[in-house]
Amino acid sequence: MEAKRILSFLTELMANNNREWFLEHKAEYDDVRASFEQGVALAIARIATFDPSVAHLTVKDATYRFYRDTRFSKDKSPYKNHLGAYIAAHGKKALHGGYYIHLEPGHCLLSCGNNWLPTNVLTACRNEIMANTDEWLKCVESAKFLSYFGAGEDAGWDEKQGFGLERLKTCPSGFPRDYEHVRYLRMKDYCCWHCVDDSFFEGDGWLDGMERIFKAGKPMMDFMNSVIDDYE
Repeated sequence: MEAKRILSFLTELMANNNREWFLEHKAEYDDVRASFEQGVALAIARIATFDPSVAHLTVKDATYRFYRDTRFSKDKSPYKNHLGAYIAAHGKKALHGGYYIHLEPGHCLLSCGNNWLPTNVLTACRNEIMANTDEWLKCVESAKFLSYFGAGEDAGWDEKQGFGLERLKTCPSGFPRDYEHVRYLRMKDYCCWHCVDDSFFEGDGWLDGMERIFKAGKPMMDFMNSVIDDYE
């Protein structure tokens, strides 16, 4: 995967996000897209070595359209400023969590977990945490998890690392407010992420780095998927 070339193209696009410029550089985009998809194919194959559930996926299963849906957005830029791939065993639209790779100038990252969970599924996940607290803490308070994703404190997507994109301000209704680990019950998703330098994806070593990061987050994701799969 030619990461430097991909990010260079995206940098130019960010300064010229219009159809005229894009059409003039369509051939370059096609080359960049093909290079990214080669990287996605390698990522699927590597992830399958420690999570065989994704082995059946194709690149098309994991990648997205580059054209933005601007109908309900104030930002009318026609193209995304990043390339991303979501490698999820049950598909991109499933509740079952997966692995996400994101290439964006100045904001490359790797992420895994479950996002946008319905209320009934969130309630089940919270109940599972309370019923198996020790097992949960082994997943999210291990040295490796904390080193890559942090301790589940308030953090936004623009932060260098984080666990939980959105959370309630107080304990969810029906749960004990004095629960020692209530911060995990306040979470509205169980997604963890780790930002990397733009140079991370250059060369061949990025697959090893990706594997280390995803392996650190996988126990948490497996814990949640064991609950979520009952609702799919």
